[in-house]
Amino acid sequence: MSTLKVGAIQSTTGNAAITIANNGNTSITGITNTPAFEATRVTSDQTFADNTYVKLQYNSEVFDTDSKYDHSTNYRFTPTVAGKYYVYASATLSPQNQTDWNYGNIVIYKNGSEYRNAMFDARGNRVFRPLMNISAVIDFNTTDYVEIYARVVSGDGGTNIMQLGQNNNIFGAYKLIGV
Repeated sequence: MSTLKVGAIQSTTGNAAITIANNGNTSITGITNTPAFEATRVTSDQTFADNTYVKLQYNSEVFDTDSKYDHSTNYRFTPTVAGKYYVYASATLSPQNQTDWNYGNIVIYKNGSEYRNAMFDARGNRVFRPLMNISAVIDFNTTDYVEIYARVVSGDGGTNIMQLGQNNNIFGAYKLIGV
């Protein structure tokens, strides 16, 4: 166990800040908001059946501070560090013919069950490849994991796709500090 030795502690009027003098022989380590990751889809469009929930496959890591995101098999984040995390995702989803969008969902799953569901309903209005977004603050224990699912319900019942694109399709999370 280490002992913190401080050269001076001073109270600053108004905000109660503390100054810790460092003599250059020691380092001060702060709290970080890791594990953290962000992934995207880069190899090809992901196709899936109409009106069926499918796990979105974000297959390329933008960053992964602790190697906690599986970008090749399960497409899930398992932080293994308990705490509150900000989880976010977006996806450009559309029918393969790109004209018959009715409605769709993007969903955060925690431990294999729906945690939060966002719907985009465009029945009666033509839309072309809507970008769907979702986010949540989620409590994790050391064994919890999170995944992103989606579905599209099109007018023609054909095949649907998550479009290729680094800027539009992202899935990420990071540990919150101080909560």
